[in-house]
Amino acid sequence: MSISIGVQRMAGRVVALLIYFYVLLSMVPASAADVRVGLANTSSDVAFFIADKKKYFQEEGVSVTFTPFDTGSKMIAPLSTGQLDVGAAAPSSALYNAVARGVDLRIVADKGQTPPGYGYQPLLVRKDLWDSGKVRTLADLKGRKIAAGGVGISTSVTLNEALVKGGLSSTDVSTVTMGYPQHMIALQNGAVDASLTVEPTATLAVNRGIAVRMMGDDEIYPYHQLSVVFFSADFIKKRPKEAKGFIRAYIRAVRDYNDALRDGRLAGSGAEEIVSILTEYSVIKDPAILRAMISHGYDPDARLNIASLRKDLDFFRSQGLIQGEVSIEKVVDSSIVEGALAELGPHNKRQ
Repeated sequence: MSISIGVQRMAGRVVALLIYFYVLLSMVPASAADVRVGLANTSSDVAFFIADKKKYFQEEGVSVTFTPFDTGSKMIAPLSTGQLDVGAAAPSSALYNAVARGVDLRIVADKGQTPPGYGYQPLLVRKDLWDSGKVRTLADLKGRKIAAGGVGISTSVTLNEALVKGGLSSTDVSTVTMGYPQHMIALQNGAVDASLTVEPTATLAVNRGIAVRMMGDDEIYPYHQLSVVFFSADFIKKRPKEAKGFIRAYIRAVRDYNDALRDGRLAGSGAEEIVSILTEYSVIKDPAILRAMISHGYDPDARLNIASLRKDLDFFRSQGLIQGEVSIEKVVDSSIVEGALAELGPHNKRQ
């Protein structure tokens, strides 16, 4: 009996010690330097890869962990629970609805725009339809099936703009939602007639003779804020040093990428270094594709196009996709970028 009691007492002490150490560990925050980043595996992820490869994050005392997601909307839950610190994807109705529900997220920086010459999300048409003359103008899309990346994302606004330019509305076409890599397959087998897709899918489809580039999104919707960087509020409030360091590193990488661009492609100063980084980090392993594809545009200071964000939010609201009260002013926080720019100074593009 005494042995049993002794064993029980010992077990109790062990449990108590385990609980004590668990409490101590729970009071120690995760490594302050570790920043968890969600990526949507698009070509505009490149600045994160540059900053990592060139040790800009490391120089800011930040280490990063990249986690891929199918869509930006899937990043919202882990951002709200602290499993992610940073998300990078298209601004969407899902993001705005999350903020309306009380999820504390902030759009903080540019991740991809469409200035002239940088139409990296073009409207493609099946080559047989183009060659036959059946589809040569936006108006010719009437009654056609068009592949799109999703509903309630920035690309859906681009599609709407294209339809309006062609004198059409969403009821005049059939929109088929699918992942971008599936667009090329759907064009090839005739499941869709056209596609609003992203690079590198667009260049691969054109190079393989599957589709023709009908119009770039820089012509459809110039200076569209297609992709953004967003932070969890906890990252901003509880780890301001890491948040600012992360953005400083990111802006330096954005500027390196801008320097490497010429006429919408990776053909400028330092382009070969950027191509090498992309072949290492991204799913695109063919340097020729990276050189051939049309690039997204970056604001060299990572500043957002607020007017574009507001226009997209208004479109989502007009489509009945926004539930609750939310405004761009409530979602956007430009202070982190502005603080970093005050320290980095102006960008001087390499020749």
